Amino acid sequence: MSLVAAILVGCGTTSTVPITGRKQTLLVSDGDVLSLSNQQYQQYMQSAKASTNATNTAMVKRVGQNLANAVVSYLNANGMGSEVSNYAWEFNLVQDSQVNAWCMPGGKIVVYEGLLPVTQNEASLAIVLGHEIAHAVAKHSAERLSNEYKNQYGTALLGAVIQGAGVSEGTQQLIALGQSLGGQLWTSGFSRKQESEADHMGLIFAAMAGYDPQVALTFWQRMAAQGNSSNSLFSDHPSDEKRIQDIQGWMPEALKYYKPKATTTTTKKTTKTIKVSSKKK
Repeated sequence: MSLVAAILVGCGTTSTVPITGRKQTLLVSDGDVLSLSNQQYQQYMQSAKASTNATNTAMVKRVGQNLANAVVSYLNANGMGSEVSNYAWEFNLVQDSQVNAWCMPGGKIVVYEGLLPVTQNEASLAIVLGHEIAHAVAKHSAERLSNEYKNQYGTALLGAVIQGAGVSEGTQQLIALGQSLGGQLWTSGFSRKQESEADHMGLIFAAMAGYDPQVALTFWQRMAAQGNSSNSLFSDHPSDEKRIQDIQGWMPEALKYYKPKATTTTTKKTTKTIKVSSKKK
């Protein structure tokens, strides 16, 4: 099995996670992951009920797009412009009372209505969406899929490599694995290391987008008060105390990126209407 693992790692590609600089080995291509996630996303959206609250829907789309713009700018400015083509951003608010949100590879973000009473404001929503977008940017789903791929199909993949048929066989196994994992591949099941990394990156992305990262502390205090029974968001995360401690440690870094959004002051002008009466001579 150690030989199988060594061959699998050799067949993979090494990727560097933005912001954190962590190295990861991926055994699946961006194209395969995006194809698989898009299929499952379309299936989910066919059964989901879109929110009927126009104001909240607009807010989710606005905050999400601000974050997406910041991420794209960061990737382009840091020699990762080739990654931008992997994203077709989409932001949806759906009718669900769970305190939850998730982002599929490719930038398909879904927010449940039950989250908004806890976020309470756009900046806190940006903390959550930044975290979810970070999962996609860091390719956490591909990383998890690669690990499952290695564990469940190592022997079969080794045979495929030896027979020179690795691509087609590997793709079939990827599809089978993705189907067996189902929606959990995208919405839960990340390791605590990945969840902590998404906290870190999401805090930075929110700051880049012009949202005050310091609201993350009070937001997570509100989340902690929710209790696990009513909160399905980030269930595999480190403890609330550990998360808040980590966020405090990352805050000086996040504040370096934070530039508050400029506010436009509109001055109302009073227009006087003068009636002119004309008399016939």
